[in-house]
Amino acid sequence: MLVPLPTAALAPAEPESRAEAHALVPVSDRIRHRLMRAGQRYHANDNIAAHIREGELDELRGEVEGKLREVLHALVIDIGNDHNTADTAKRVAKMFIDEVFRGRYQSAPKVTAFPNVSHLDELMVVGPLAVRSACSHHLCPIIGKVWIGVLPNATSDLIGLSKYARLCDWVMSRPQIQEEAVVMLADELERRIRPDGLAVVMQADHYCMHWRGVKDDGAEMKNVVMRGAFKQNAGLRREFIGLLGKRED
Repeated sequence: MLVPLPTAALAPAEPESRAEAHALVPVSDRIRHRLMRAGQRYHANDNIAAHIREGELDELRGEVEGKLREVLHALVIDIGNDHNTADTAKRVAKMFIDEVFRGRYQSAPKVTAFPNVSHLDELMVVGPLAVRSACSHHLCPIIGKVWIGVLPNATSDLIGLSKYARLCDWVMSRPQIQEEAVVMLADELERRIRPDGLAVVMQADHYCMHWRGVKDDGAEMKNVVMRGAFKQNAGLRREFIGLLGKRED
């Protein structure tokens, strides 16, 4: 004869039990499920900071470290006895999460904007700003520089010089392709300062070409994004590009 379970056994699990079950799910899956429930894309060059909870980056470093140990094992590297690679997985996990890909996992830097009280309406050029990114195809470095041209108007917001560098670094610290990275940076700047015109030029070396493949050390890529007055006014474009040449001399 079947004995019915006590009512208490059918009750919902205690919070401690739910927490234990929650902890059994890899943190990457928990974050991924939140992203999917929110209908949020999570491509390599997307920022997902809003869907990461307090303490989960520590968990994510640990999970990535474990996966990297598996990669090293699959490469037939004896991390148990090779003193040079014993901590490689931990170092690389920290590098990915906290350094070279931090633009995915950290919120945008705080950028204080201030009104254009002096009604500035002349061309401003910022750069060259250092670019350190990574190719999403091979995770090889992209190293270069960015120039930014801004034509403000009386209602534009202005930001400090260092804030351009912080925003550039935040956007670039993700795996991506250069053609998309320069557009993302332009979108971010245009949203924050709302100028009459915006221009972004990026020039970079790609180590997926230098280090592997054709191993061509002379190749580099340049991309230009022109918005507003820069796109409509050929004279303004020439002035901006001409100033870049002078700054390089």
